[in-house]
Amino acid sequence: MQTILLSREEVGKRAKKLYEDGIRQQVETDDNIGKMVIIDIETGEYAVDELGIESARALRKKNPFARLYGICIGYKVAASFNGYMERDTK
Repeated sequence: MQTILLSREEVGKRAKKLYEDGIRQQVETDDNIGKMVIIDIETGEYAVDELGIESARALRKKNPFARLYGICIGYKVAASFNGYMERDTK
């Protein structure tokens, strides 16, 4: 598979659209709040785990050149310097 050349902003925009258009409804459960969903923006495949590392490895195994994007399920940000992370209440 050929890698698509996109800016960071375009990668984020595509990932968020994929998330809002269907992935959110699949993964945003009480058991997954706070976990990371990693999205392959080219295929729309995704995987969920605690830190996103195993998900990224699994997706890279399928497509070594995948453009991956991570979202912390249920939160507006994936990490915080002060320890407070605002919940995403959509």
